[in-house]
Amino acid sequence: MQSGVVSAFGEREGLGEITDATGRVWPFHCLEIADGSRTIEVGASVEFVPLAKLGRFEASRIRPA
Repeated sequence: MQSGVVSAFGEREGLGEITDATGRVWPFHCLEIADGSRTIEVGASVEFVPLAKLGRFEASRIRPA
């Protein structure tokens, strides 16, 4: 598990970004939010698992930290 903060999220598109402590930005889709809510607030502290997807790494299994 890695940790970070949700730095961007658009409910309409379902796309967002998590920024980790090193400043790396991890894109994600709302389907990766573990609680099934499909929404998350910008500024929320989260834990996630990096996932190789479509030739890049994204955040998956996102849950509150």
